Amino acid sequence: MLHEGPAKLGPRFQEILLLIGQLNYTWTNTESLLIYLIAGLARVDKETAIVIFLTLNTTRARIELVERLSKLAKNPTDRRREILSVTEQLTRQAKLRNKYSHCIYSFDETGTSGSTQLMRIFDAKDDIRYGKIEELDDAEVRKITNCINDIKNTNTTIWRLVREYSYPH
Repeated sequence: MLHEGPAKLGPRFQEILLLIGQLNYTWTNTESLLIYLIAGLARVDKETAIVIFLTLNTTRARIELVERLSKLAKNPTDRRREILSVTEQLTRQAKLRNKYSHCIYSFDETGTSGSTQLMRIFDAKDDIRYGKIEELDDAEVRKITNCINDIKNTNTTIWRLVREYSYPH
């Protein structure tokens, strides 16, 4: 249960909020770099790539487009491998980002012990399950921190590819 006033928010709660904010900022900034990969692979200008990017309203669709464009025969094998490696990384990183973007957070009355409840339905053969609860412990904080660092590395890699292949930016 989320408590009312900011005076009741403990340091762990603040740490989690800052990490989730950093995760989302880093993710959004890096996902937007797909615009440059789209521009280069589709051989269009940046403005056209932005329209394509914004028209595809899910991360999965944007990644799939970049993957499919990279697989075209006109792209050298090495370039294809590098770009597919980047999209593979983004797909893996998106899982944790999505988890923390689509859950409910709960903290105890001191704001020091927290958990998440996933807002997703899991269909089994004879029933459904929803609302998986997981602790926000030190191991989970490390996972988030590592994911942020991984996304930053992916960002750097995309910029390197954009410059190396002279994609519009």
